Amino acid sequence: MNIQGWGEIALTLGLAVMLGWPIGIYMSRVWNGERTWLDPVLKPVEAVFYGAAGVDPKRSQGWLGYAGALLAFNLAGFVLLYAILRLQGVLPLNPQGFAGVSPHLAFNTAVSFVTNTNWQSYGGEATMSTFSQMVGLTVQNFVSAATGATIAAALARAFVANRGEGVGNFWADLTRTTLYVLLPAALILAVALSGLGIVQSLAANVHATGVEGGSQTLPLFPAASQVAIKQLGINGGGVFNVNGAHPFENPNAITNLLSAVAINVMGWAAFFAFGRTALAGRDIKALAAAALIILTVSSAAMYVIETQPAPSLVAAQVDASVNMEGKEVRFGAPASTVWSVVTTGASNGSVNSMHASFMPLGGALQMFLMQLGEILPGGVGSGIAIMVVMALLSVFVAGLMVGRTPEYLGKKIEAREIQFAMIAVLILPLAVLGFSAISAVFPTALAGLLNKGPHGLSEILYAYTSAAANNGSAFAGLTANAPWWNTTLGLAMLFGRFIPAVAVLAIAGSLVVKPKLAPSPGTLPTDNGLFIGLLIGVILILGGLQFLPALALGPIVEHFQVLAAVAGA
Repeated sequence: MNIQGWGEIALTLGLAVMLGWPIGIYMSRVWNGERTWLDPVLKPVEAVFYGAAGVDPKRSQGWLGYAGALLAFNLAGFVLLYAILRLQGVLPLNPQGFAGVSPHLAFNTAVSFVTNTNWQSYGGEATMSTFSQMVGLTVQNFVSAATGATIAAALARAFVANRGEGVGNFWADLTRTTLYVLLPAALILAVALSGLGIVQSLAANVHATGVEGGSQTLPLFPAASQVAIKQLGINGGGVFNVNGAHPFENPNAITNLLSAVAINVMGWAAFFAFGRTALAGRDIKALAAAALIILTVSSAAMYVIETQPAPSLVAAQVDASVNMEGKEVRFGAPASTVWSVVTTGASNGSVNSMHASFMPLGGALQMFLMQLGEILPGGVGSGIAIMVVMALLSVFVAGLMVGRTPEYLGKKIEAREIQFAMIAVLILPLAVLGFSAISAVFPTALAGLLNKGPHGLSEILYAYTSAAANNGSAFAGLTANAPWWNTTLGLAMLFGRFIPAVAVLAIAGSLVVKPKLAPSPGTLPTDNGLFIGLLIGVILILGGLQFLPALALGPIVEHFQVLAAVAGA
């Protein structure tokens, strides 16, 4: 640890928040249909989409219609992507000559990218053609991120409405978020990344001669354009198997910083956009403060954990002042550790280091950040939506303490909202722990593990946590490209994405018809330090009560095994 490392971490976290503020204001204008500086260029394009689809963007939908449109669009996206992957061998832009992928891998991958998870049971450079990468996966990187934003936009409108009827138009929200926010931002970042050395090519490969005279063939892809939206859309799927640790995806310190900042910037922007749209800027800043506090403390903890000398090397009396096991040596421990925190705190999942090689407590922290619900700041829109659910639970708990009906942002929070809030937060432990328990005793599942004992359990627990939380990162060692893993992980992704989405939209539908109330003397303030502390407590208690026993059997036991082995050496 040193001052430079702490500075790198602070810069990475601080830039994302600072850039998220103006982008969030712009995003709110897009959600509200207000005029933007891109209107002269994009308004005609937007109108063409509506005309072709027969959509009236001014017609507001009830929550059921909104949710139905969301599910129908994503079902169509799944079918199309599944077909592309299965027919890859006969489709154009396949200079690599790859055949179509297997049915179970196509199912897993299609679900993964439609749900904004981007879990990859395959090596990108050895499996997916240029067409599949560009037309299949990258398109879903845009629209799956935009889908998350639509959920937040609908919920924000529900809070500002006074006995309203609809929560907005899904098709308009999806189109505008994609056209006005994600496409321009991704274009700017892609140009910057390609200029900084990230590969952007339609060629299959290039032949190179090494420093010792040996010849090698290096695969090429249009990587810069996919890296831009995989980070800004908080997707995470890499063109290459080792993701952000590959020099073609992340060649230098500047691209590493830009990528790490991009992982979080749209998540923070969605927080600020929600606050402006719901006319509750101070209250939503309190939610952002709670998320930033947990993220900052986690980054500091990870840096401390992962820069201590490895116990086994200390016991062997080997000089190991900096623990570089699993880290990216080009960037050092600070850049590796802060990336691991921001990618698991958001629903991103891209990596520039090997999470399975971190210390056991480091791996436990990565899992725990995902198990909190991907709200630090989470996905584009989906993060703030679940954070608002946590806020509803917090005011409910506070209401029980003082014997008053809880309120939040001028709306009474009653049994119906809390019921749907519990559905939104309970599906994650049900999916993670349920599938993990079955896999821990099922011989077909166990055959995919590289390690036995606590670390093997950590491989299982990490996989289902990543899938159900729609993160996408993984512990290396698990051979997931098998029917059991591809199918069950795909189901976990579906449950983790669409059940909370429908539950949040149901909350929006319940709130939108309620009157907007002015604060009374008995209203709990939700914009101060007391509420921030209450919210952090609820988030940590929920995560701890649900997942601590499982973590105790995996990475925490492994931590004590390491200490015991060193003590006996």
